[in-house]
Amino acid sequence: MLPIDRLDHWRRERRGLAGRSLGLVPTMGTLHDGHASLIERSVRENEVTVVSVFVNPTQFDQDADLAHYPRTLDADRRLAEKLGADYLLCPQGREIYPDGYAYKVSESSFSHKLCGAHRPGHFDGVLTVVLKLLLLTRPQRAYFGEKDFQQLELVRGMVEAFLLEVEIVACPTVREADGLAASSRNRHLTPAERELAREFPRLLSSPETPEEVVRQLEARGFVVDYVDELRARRLGAVRLGAVRLGAVRLIDNVALESVYPEKTPITPTPGENP
Repeated sequence: MLPIDRLDHWRRERRGLAGRSLGLVPTMGTLHDGHASLIERSVRENEVTVVSVFVNPTQFDQDADLAHYPRTLDADRRLAEKLGADYLLCPQGREIYPDGYAYKVSESSFSHKLCGAHRPGHFDGVLTVVLKLLLLTRPQRAYFGEKDFQQLELVRGMVEAFLLEVEIVACPTVREADGLAASSRNRHLTPAERELAREFPRLLSSPETPEEVVRQLEARGFVVDYVDELRARRLGAVRLGAVRLGAVRLIDNVALESVYPEKTPITPTPGENP
């Protein structure tokens, strides 16, 4: 399975797949166990699986973060092939953004909260590239992990708003042995940071109030962007090594019913557009 990096090549391949069910797994590469679970599900549920690898520059708010994002295309190809994927689509930036990003997709409410409040323009980049990948591949199903819950919800909303005929399939968060959500960024953690990082999912899942979780995280040395509860989830984002170049940012979320098993899960107030 050779990576396809030219869109004219991909379009020829796509025409030959007419009538077959297609699943898309959009990624930025450096595939890990979380990505593997998405690929495996797509392979089970579709005749053809396409894994896209594109480090999308428009969703990075810091040049250092983009520069430090890991790129392991050869390893990604081997893993995707081993898991049964049929295509590895690796488009070039100039083909994805022939207009220089003059045209973009924006959402006016939820994208400005949580991660969006700390990373202006991030979700414009995410939604724009996901829309382009959906239009290029025309899948029946596209697979996203629940770890990036805000992204998942925004993609669902975009698909509904633009009347796209694709099912967005949510897949459970895959965790490493110490409870940390699988992420390409985990490899940037120093041994000391990795030891500390395991406290993030543990505290996020604790029955303490969000304010107390923030206090305990900060007491341990995390820089906390937010811990909040909405849409029946508790969501959080923290940074480690905030002073050094390329500080690692971790996001995670858990279902409120697992945080407060004896209480009714919190739901949005009627009329709220969280």
